[in-house]
Amino acid sequence: MNDRFERQRDLVPQDRLNELKVTVIGVGAIGRQVAMQLAPLGVRRLQLFDFDIVEPTNVTTQGYRAVDLGTHKVIALRNAIAEIDPSTEVSALQDRYRASYGTGEVIFCCVDSISARAAIWRHASGGCRFWADGRMLGESIRALAVADEQSRSHYATTLFRQSEAQPGSCTSRSTIYAAGIAAGLMLHQFTRWLRGLPVDADASFNLLAGEYVVGS
Repeated sequence: MNDRFERQRDLVPQDRLNELKVTVIGVGAIGRQVAMQLAPLGVRRLQLFDFDIVEPTNVTTQGYRAVDLGTHKVIALRNAIAEIDPSTEVSALQDRYRASYGTGEVIFCCVDSISARAAIWRHASGGCRFWADGRMLGESIRALAVADEQSRSHYATTLFRQSEAQPGSCTSRSTIYAAGIAAGLMLHQFTRWLRGLPVDADASFNLLAGEYVVGS
């Protein structure tokens, strides 16, 4: 474990990571990939929210293991993170996010529905310094980040009514490789924020068409 951050030191400021508590809300397809990248990145305090248990399809599309079947996702994920770095402090909450729990200064919102995102945003965004939201349907990925007032205003415009959402959810048609790419895009914006670089508020990646578009 000595100096394990040597190769990423110029890209990831470890001193800033040491100060932060990071919350991941929803540890399904994208959320699990986010958490599994945050741990080796060097996050020291990690808070996980999810009420689901691991089912057979979660092994295929989310990366959970056969041994995890029937276990709460947050518990299975906490165990997997302990294998990466047992010194990482992981709070695994077997529940939906509720305002009474509180969050860290950094939030990764990885839930299925627009209505859930909107509710979490209303209650949790006030004390949040960096927010990332990953959305995925099939091979279409959207990564949103909030790090300043301009990106905060833009993000609010993406919280349309649930009835206007594209049919399906982020787990209705998904693959683990798309979820991994979505998580990587979110973590990239996080590390840009850590380094004091401008953050892309809205990025879309259509894997089938090979199109990557950065918005506001």
